[in-house]
Amino acid sequence: QVGLLPAPIVDARCCAACSFTDPIIMQYNEQTFKGLKPAAPAGPSAALQVGLFCFFVMTRAIHPTIIDASKSIDPDTGKKYFAYGEMTVVLGETVVTLIIAQLMALGMGGMKEWKAIWDPKPMKVFSFIGFVYALGDFLEMASMGSLGGAAYQVLLQSKLLITALMMMAIKGTKQTSLQWNILLLVMLSMCVYMIGGKSSSGDSGDGGIPIMGVFNVLLKVTVSCFCAVLSDKFMKDYKSEPIYMQLVQFKCAWCATILMLSFVDGKTWQNGFFTGWNGVTVGVLTSFTVKGWSTMYLLAILDSVLKNIGEATSVLVIYFMQVCLPAFEDTFQIPKFLSVMVVILSVTAYVGSKSVVEKATKYDKEHARA
Repeated sequence: QVGLLPAPIVDARCCAACSFTDPIIMQYNEQTFKGLKPAAPAGPSAALQVGLFCFFVMTRAIHPTIIDASKSIDPDTGKKYFAYGEMTVVLGETVVTLIIAQLMALGMGGMKEWKAIWDPKPMKVFSFIGFVYALGDFLEMASMGSLGGAAYQVLLQSKLLITALMMMAIKGTKQTSLQWNILLLVMLSMCVYMIGGKSSSGDSGDGGIPIMGVFNVLLKVTVSCFCAVLSDKFMKDYKSEPIYMQLVQFKCAWCATILMLSFVDGKTWQNGFFTGWNGVTVGVLTSFTVKGWSTMYLLAILDSVLKNIGEATSVLVIYFMQVCLPAFEDTFQIPKFLSVMVVILSVTAYVGSKSVVEKATKYDKEHARA
C-alpha cells in the first residue's frame, strides 16, 4: 500500500527506483547502434507504381503505333512505306539526347561532372553497348517497314523465350517443364495472331506473313536481350554516375553507328535528310526520345514482373488504337481480339509462374533436408 507509506519512505523508494533505472537508461548512447545497418528505404507507393505502370504501358503502345501511322501509302500498289529516311528520326533522337543530357550534366554538376563523362573506362564500356543498341534501332525500323504496330509488339514477346535460352547458356538457369509449356504457348499464340489476320502495315494484302519483318524483329529481340544483360551488369558497376551521364556515354557510339548506317541505306542523304518529314514524323522523333529516357529511368523503378506485364498489355492498347484512330483502317474483329488476349494471358501466366516455381523449389529443398 504505497499510498499509506510515510512521505520519506515513498521518496526513498522512488529515489531507489530512479537510481536503479538511470544507469540502464544511460547505456544507450550514439555508440550503441553504431554497427546497425540503416533500414532499407521504402519503395515507391502503390499509387506511384500504378501511375508509372500506366505511363510505361502507354509509351510502349504509342511508340510502334506512331511509327506505323507515319507511313505513306503507295497509290499504285496500295502498300505502306516510309516516305522519309528511317534513319533520320533515329539519328535525330541521338543528337537531341546528347544535347539535353550534356546540358543536364553542366547544369547539375558543372564543368567537373561534364568532364567526368569522358572518363575512358566507363566510356569504352557504354560505347560498346551503345553500338549494339544502335543495331537494335536499325532492325526496329527495318521490321516496322513491313509490320503493323500490334504485330511488332506481339512478336516482341518472343524475348521471353530468347531470354530463357540466354540465361540457360550463360548462367545455367533452367526452366521447369511448366515454364517450357507456357513458353511454347506464348510462341504458338504469336503464330496464331500472325496467321489469323492480314498485316495492316503494307504487306501484299493477301494475308501472307512478311518473313523479313518477322526475322528482323527476332534479331531485334536478340540484340535487346543481349543489351539488357550488359546494361544490368555495367550500370550497377557505375551506379555512382547519374543516368544522364550514362546516356551521353551510350549515345556517342550510338550516334556514330546510326550515322554510318545512314550513308549506306541509299535514302537518308541521297534524297535529302528532311525529305518526307511532316508532323507525324516529328512525333516519331519525340517518341524515340521519350522511350529512350523513360526506359532508363522507369526500368530502375518498376520490378521485372510489372515490366513484362506492361509490355504484354501494350499489345491490347495498340490494337484498340488501330481500331479507333482514323489513321488506320482496322476494324474490330473478335478472332483477332481473342488472339491478342491469348498472347497477353500466356505472357502473364509465364511471368507469374516464376514465383510459384521458386517457392516449389524452396519447399522441395527444405523437405529433402528434413
